[in-house]
Amino acid sequence: MKVGTDAVLLGSWVIPGESNHILDVGSGTGLIALMLAQKSDAEIDAIDIDENAYQQTKENFRISPWFFRMYPHHISLQEFSKDKVPSYDLIVTNPPYFHHASKPNVEARTHARHSDVLSFDELIDGVLKLLLPNGRFCVILPCKEGMEFLDKAQKRGLFCRNLLRVRTRSDKSEKRLLMQFSFQFGTMTDEEISIQEEDGTFTNDYIELTKEYYINLKSGLSDNKE
Repeated sequence: MKVGTDAVLLGSWVIPGESNHILDVGSGTGLIALMLAQKSDAEIDAIDIDENAYQQTKENFRISPWFFRMYPHHISLQEFSKDKVPSYDLIVTNPPYFHHASKPNVEARTHARHSDVLSFDELIDGVLKLLLPNGRFCVILPCKEGMEFLDKAQKRGLFCRNLLRVRTRSDKSEKRLLMQFSFQFGTMTDEEISIQEEDGTFTNDYIELTKEYYINLKSGLSDNKE
């Protein structure tokens, strides 16, 4: 699958801090894990149920400068989290989410775009098993699915502490929610960002957020999940 704006947004927004052990759920090309490797010293596990995605992640890790602390796994979250104790400071995911939409015919696209193979409840189950007590869980979702996920997570004891609302253009409605959860209940920050101005140029906020990862921000971006 192509590199999409969702992955770029999440990888840019998440701050690993002093995390020692990070998990990327549904790694795809491995982009988010690689972005986090650039700004941390953490060991990073990346899991994906799709064979082609796993192979792409594996190759991208192998040729990166951080290959010695990056570990791809061809496995589902459900299987990966079995019989494990909490061990991750940070869990990130750009998950399947189109469980309200019509489904594509290609199996790999189905896995990447739909929640049949990883429901929101199963994702929350995995996070609850794997996240350390003081750990953080970060996710990006469309607004409708994001609010549904937020409600489910908070009922299970995962509380949203940081929320970023994303507009593709400053004159458009919100398209995505980036959310950071923890086990600690408290005040939630609620912010907003637009990717482009009405004339199609990138906003200063988006340039500032992603400047460490783009060589040329004058070119347009494609979002493979729109």
